[in-house]
Amino acid sequence: MLFMLLQDTAQNVTDTVNQAIQPVTTAAAPVVDDLRFGDLLIKGGWVMIPIAILAVLGLVIFFERFFTIRKAAKDESDLMAQIRSNITSGKLDSAIAVARNSNSPLGRMLQKGLLRIGRPIKDIEGAIENIGKIEVSKLEKNIGILGIVAGIAPMFGFLGTIAGVIKIFYDISKTDNISMGVISGGLYVKMVTSAAGLFVGIVAYVCYHVLQMMVDKVILKLETDAIEFIDLLEEPSR
Repeated sequence: MLFMLLQDTAQNVTDTVNQAIQPVTTAAAPVVDDLRFGDLLIKGGWVMIPIAILAVLGLVIFFERFFTIRKAAKDESDLMAQIRSNITSGKLDSAIAVARNSNSPLGRMLQKGLLRIGRPIKDIEGAIENIGKIEVSKLEKNIGILGIVAGIAPMFGFLGTIAGVIKIFYDISKTDNISMGVISGGLYVKMVTSAAGLFVGIVAYVCYHVLQMMVDKVILKLETDAIEFIDLLEEPSR
């Protein structure tokens, strides 16, 4: 009888302890909010607006220049073959028409050179070189803006972070609350602007140099074809 009484008492004590521990355990488990990328961008503040504008501007310029330069870099071996054939046959007007109808940087350069046939070879070279400079400047149009975006976007990001830090310490000075939660909670949100600015700057930097390499290849190709054209004009006098 005594044993059963002790067993019931022990069971009651165990149940009481479990009931007491359960609320504490439940209260000790904090609820962790999911870190959503979209929410972070929104919390970045007003600085995210110019960063977003720079990102869109950079992408628009990149794709517009990319397709333009790629079109200018197409193979012009057929054009050179037709020009050579017409010049060899003495059909200058046909050669000029072929160059005009090509509607390409090389075609415009060759057209200018063909129109100068009969003058000294230096004049022809100068005319082709001048048109080449104009065509290259057309290809490089707005590429410099990508370089500006690559430099400005990180600065906007740092500006947003610094402004956020200033606000955090201002709030601390007003509330006298120096808890780690207040500092880190505001700081990680404001550092989003730095991350966004750096990301946009890196992408713009890469795009800028990709376009520059494409332009350099086009320039090399135009120079090679121009030299071939000059050699073609000098062939009869050799």
